[in-house]
Amino acid sequence: MDEEISIINSNARHEKVRSFFVNNKNKIISIIVVLIIVIVGAYSFDSYQTNKRKEISNKFNSTTLAHSENTKGTTVKNLVEIIKEQDSTYSPLSLYFIIDNKLVSNQSEINDYFDILIEKTSLDKEIKNLVIYKKALFNSDQAQENDLLNILNPLINSKSVWKSHALYLMAEYFYFKDQKQKSKEFFNQIANLEDANSSIKAEAQKRLKRDLSD
Repeated sequence: MDEEISIINSNARHEKVRSFFVNNKNKIISIIVVLIIVIVGAYSFDSYQTNKRKEISNKFNSTTLAHSENTKGTTVKNLVEIIKEQDSTYSPLSLYFIIDNKLVSNQSEINDYFDILIEKTSLDKEIKNLVIYKKALFNSDQAQENDLLNILNPLINSKSVWKSHALYLMAEYFYFKDQKQKSKEFFNQIANLEDANSSIKAEAQKRLKRDLSD
């Protein structure tokens, strides 16, 4: 008797499973199709991204290797295109190459490229902070106090590894402007910063003793 009941229960379960698949056949097929599309789409996108990065890498390398005074226009054109691709590696490298080789003289144009990196490009947090610092450094000779502070505030108000660099840049900025008290305040911040860059902290302490002691 128990064996017959077990067989009946087993048949009932099989019938329920069969009925479920029959009644939901269209839904199941749709789910399978969607999963296949998602998997194929993800693979295709990943493959596209890999090929795209390879193209950008090749473009950057060939452009910088071929650079000369005669190819300046082509160099700038190609590197600006790479910056606008918003690639996490080669977009910053392209801007640095432009700046290091003085290929663009328009400061506003360079700042626009910095903003593409800072605001639109997906960068590691500290790489982004480095770009912010480089933007401030690039503008430090001509920027007004408020403008330079606005650029550097994300670093000054953070725990970034570039915080002490930002403070030092502001200290030097004010010292050059002969605003010794403001300069001293920034050097003191570095001296009291627990995790400041050791070389910068030592230099700040030296400047305080040598140039800004009461």
